[in-house]
Amino acid sequence: MADDCFAHPRLAAIYDPLDPDRSDLNAYLQMADEFEAQRVLDIGCGTGVFALLLAGRGIEVVGVDPAQASIDVARTKLGSGRVRWICGDATSLPPLQVDLATMTANVAQAIADPQTWRKTLRGAHEALRPGGRLIFETRDPARRAWQEWTREKSYRVTQVSGVGSVESWVHIIEVSMPLVTFRWTYRFAADGQVLTSDSTLRFRERHEVEKDLDAHGYVVDDIRNAPDRPGREFVFLARRP
Repeated sequence: MADDCFAHPRLAAIYDPLDPDRSDLNAYLQMADEFEAQRVLDIGCGTGVFALLLAGRGIEVVGVDPAQASIDVARTKLGSGRVRWICGDATSLPPLQVDLATMTANVAQAIADPQTWRKTLRGAHEALRPGGRLIFETRDPARRAWQEWTREKSYRVTQVSGVGSVESWVHIIEVSMPLVTFRWTYRFAADGQVLTSDSTLRFRERHEVEKDLDAHGYVVDDIRNAPDRPGREFVFLARRP
C-alpha cells in the first residue's frame, strides 16, 4: 500500500511544491543517456517527475505506481500523454521489453517487505530485454541517515499556489533495524487541517542487495556513489544477461 503522502489526494497535490529540488534525478538521466535507453520502466513513478523528464527526451516511458492519487497528479502535467501510466506495482506488470528499469529516491527502500521486494526484482527482470538494466539507489545503513530526520532539522513553511501556507516536518517513530519508521506531519493554514503520513524504509546492506540481485538472475555491473549524497548511498547498476 502507498503511504498517505502519495495516496491522499490533498497530500499528493502538494508533493511536488514541497519537494521542488529534484536534482537527484540528474544522475538517472545521465545513465539513461549512457546506456542509450529508448524504453524505460519507471517503478514507483509517483507524480511523474522523472517519467516526464525522460519522455521530454523522446524516450518511451511506462510509469507505474500503487498510489492512484499520485498517478492522477501525473496525468494533469504537460506532456503526460506521452507516458503510459499504470496504477499498480512491478509485481504484476503487463508484457514489456524495456532497456532500463529505474527506482529513484526512496522507492527501493520503501519496498520493505522481503517477499514484495523479491517479487519486484523478478517483475523488473521480466520487463527488461536481454542486456537491459535495473538501476536504483539505497542508503548505506552505516551512515545512519535517520538520525537527521527530526522536526528541528526538517520543519518548514511552504507557500503553495492555490493552497496557501503549509507547515511540514518529520520525526522518527521507531528504529528497529533494518526497518526505520517515521511520520511526516502537514498543517494547512487555510483551514487548519492536519494530515500525517507514516513511512517505513528498509536499510539493506550492500552485500544483501548484491545477493538478492544475483538470486534473481541479474549481473551487478557497477555500484556507484550518489552524486547528491556522496558517501551516503549505493547506486546499483544490475543487468539482465
